[in-house]
Amino acid sequence: MRKIIVLLLLSFGLFTQAQEVKSLPQITVSGEGKIKVAPDYAIISFGVETQGKEASEVKKTNDATVDLVLRYLKKFGIAANDMQTRGVHLGRMYTGEKNKFHYQAIQNMQVTLRDLKQYDALVMGLVDQGINAISGVEFKATKLEEYKTQVRKLATQDALKRAQDYTSPLQQKVGKAHQISETGSILFPTVQRAEGFFAKEAHAMPQETLAIGEIEITAQVTISFVLE
Repeated sequence: MRKIIVLLLLSFGLFTQAQEVKSLPQITVSGEGKIKVAPDYAIISFGVETQGKEASEVKKTNDATVDLVLRYLKKFGIAANDMQTRGVHLGRMYTGEKNKFHYQAIQNMQVTLRDLKQYDALVMGLVDQGINAISGVEFKATKLEEYKTQVRKLATQDALKRAQDYTSPLQQKVGKAHQISETGSILFPTVQRAEGFFAKEAHAMPQETLAIGEIEITAQVTISFVLE
């Protein structure tokens, strides 16, 4: 019986505390942090596609091309953990005519390029080895966690500044933060190349083929401050 009474008193005390905190005068504002940084590496997605009448021959040809690609990547200096097969497909492709079809083999891969200055040389070499599609280029930054910390601090500072802007004309001061919630995600732009990037088109490109630009990193936060 005593335990029940103690628990009831404790629960009542916590409830009362919560009510008191909730009844304090507060201001709730949102803040945003934003920085732009130059990317220092990229993830390139590409594929090898082969078609033919016999499934075994199509697979054999596709595998041979992929082998050449992997050998080239190693010779180029790409580390083993910076290349990865992302998908393998072998199946029938119907032509639309009755009972007529061919076989198609596809292997999709991703490569992490640590030196963006080597982009053109890498892509041209891959095309020479037999790849016939580049599906995307995604830019990344090595010091990503540091940048995330920076934008979160900027978002918090922005929220505090906004709270002070609102309370200053009212002759009130912003006190301690009562509640903090992150309301926005951190996004990264991606440059996409269309499917069907064939060798003859690649060699027709001008020497400068990559607009690196900047990565915009943002964070949004909502903070409730106690008013003094």
